Amino acid sequence: MNRFRNSLELVRSSWKVLSADRDLIWLPVVAMIATLIAAASFVVPVAVLKGSTNGFGPPEYLLAALGYFVLAFITVFSNAALIFGADERMRGGDPSFGSAVRGAWSRVGRIAPWAIVSASVSLVLRAIEQRGGIVGRIVGSLAGIAWSLVTFLVLPTLVVEDVGVRDAIKRSSEMFRRTWGEQVIANAGIGLVGFLAIVVAIPVVLLAAAVGGPVLVLGIVLFAVWALAVVAVTTALSAVFQTALYHYAANGMPPAAFATADLAGAFRAKRSGSGRGMWS
Repeated sequence: MNRFRNSLELVRSSWKVLSADRDLIWLPVVAMIATLIAAASFVVPVAVLKGSTNGFGPPEYLLAALGYFVLAFITVFSNAALIFGADERMRGGDPSFGSAVRGAWSRVGRIAPWAIVSASVSLVLRAIEQRGGIVGRIVGSLAGIAWSLVTFLVLPTLVVEDVGVRDAIKRSSEMFRRTWGEQVIANAGIGLVGFLAIVVAIPVVLLAAAVGGPVLVLGIVLFAVWALAVVAVTTALSAVFQTALYHYAANGMPPAAFATADLAGAFRAKRSGSGRGMWS
């Protein structure tokens, strides 16, 4: 119950932080646009090359791999900017879209290697799932879940502590052992809320389909805009929660911004085996 209460309060306070800095919600939106542009810039040349050679060769595979890593970097950079902005707010600052982007760019030397590592691991796991049959799909899925949980705090560690990927993975795995419950519960909760927010809009599309004509087109457009808005908000909220969880695990107490959000009462101090003050 303590873990559930901690998770709930962390998500609530993450929402308060995000509400105070709504500019941060535009980061996922810009990332989506950048992703579409980048994807098109690689898909079109690959399609042209494939059509001229009647198959995939080294140039096509090279372009596809490069495009995959570029898309991974865009996603990681956007999340790093969100984390930087959330961290700035939690430290008493007043972040903006520009300051978050500049902060992430100042860590690009740390972010780029992590984008390469995470994209490479994803490719390996996907290959295991596709080529290993049923056993491969099970092993790949379980390994993917384990990897995502253990490395959940890698990005905030890279951004806040300015360390290398190897040290960040080690730190993230250490903090995971202390916060796995809050991490799983909160992520599941945010995902469920986002899913329900999209589901409740489906009847509007069905109603528009029943009417047909221009109403159907309008209904589809409105549903698409709503779905993109939900994805942007939940992505930003997840990044803010990620930052909050990092501070909770790394500092042993809620950061100042969370204390002002009435979070302090949700955490009880206890002593770890080493005598360090922790919260649970």
